[in-house]
Amino acid sequence: MVRLLHLPQAPTYRPLLLPPPRPPRLRVAASALSPLAAMSTAAQQAVADQKRAVRSDVRRALKALSPDQRASEDLAIQSNIMNSSWFKASKRLCAYISCAQLREVDTTKILAEVLSPNSEHAGQAKDIYVPRVEDKNRNMRMFKITTMDDLIKNSMNILEPSPLDASGNAREDVLSASSPVDLLLLPGQAFDRTGRRLGRGGGYYDTFLMRYQELAKAKGWSQPLLVALSYSVQILEEGIIPVNSTDVPIDALVTSSGIIPISPAALERVQRS
Repeated sequence: MVRLLHLPQAPTYRPLLLPPPRPPRLRVAASALSPLAAMSTAAQQAVADQKRAVRSDVRRALKALSPDQRASEDLAIQSNIMNSSWFKASKRLCAYISCAQLREVDTTKILAEVLSPNSEHAGQAKDIYVPRVEDKNRNMRMFKITTMDDLIKNSMNILEPSPLDASGNAREDVLSASSPVDLLLLPGQAFDRTGRRLGRGGGYYDTFLMRYQELAKAKGWSQPLLVALSYSVQILEEGIIPVNSTDVPIDALVTSSGIIPISPAALERVQRS
C-alpha cells in the first residue's frame, strides 16, 4: 500500500508559496531513483509493476474523496492558478480538458477565463491549445481553440478539439505554430515534491512533452513551464513514484493549499512575482 501525503486544506483561496522540495528521505530501489537511458527487461518490468501499484492506490484515494472536498479543491486550485503572476503573464498555453469520470482536477474555470471575451485578461489575450489523442501509439496533438464549442466528445466521452474548424479549415497545431507556448497545465495520477509525475500509463503526455521540448530547443525558444494540477491525495512521499528515461519531470505543482515551485525555472518565475 502506497503511503499518501495529505496536504492541509487552505482556509482561503489566496495562492500560497510553499517551500522548495526537501531531499528524499526514503530508501527505495535504484530503478525508482533515477531515469536510466538503458534498462534491462527485468528492470523495466519492475518499474512498470511499481507504477501499476501506485496508480491503483491513488485511484482508491481519489474515489474516496467526497464530492464536497473535490469541489472545494477544484475551486482553490483553479483560483491559485488564475491569481498567479505566471498565468496572468502567459500569452500562449496548453491545457487539458478535465474529465470528471477520470477524477481529474477541474479546468473549466481556467478555460472559461481564457476563452471569455469579457475576461479580466481580455487586454492580454491568450492563445490556448488543448489535446486530441490521434491513435493508440502515444500520438497526441494540441490544437488551438477559441471557444468551448470547438470541442466534441470522442469515443470515450471525453471532450477534444475537432481537427477542422467550422469553416473546414485545419486548426493550428502547437507543434506547427510560429510562436512558442510559455505554459503547459498538466493532469496526472500522482506527483511528488521533487517533480516526478505519474500519468495513466498511456505515455501520451510524456511523448508530447519530449517532442515539444525538442522543438523549442531546435528553434531557440525558452522552454515552457510545466505545471501539474493535483488533489491533496495525489501528492506522495518522495521516492515512492518510480521513473524511467521517458518520464518528463514537472516544474511546479498547484494544490488547493498553494503553489509548489520545484525546478529553478519555476522558482525564478515565482520569485519575480
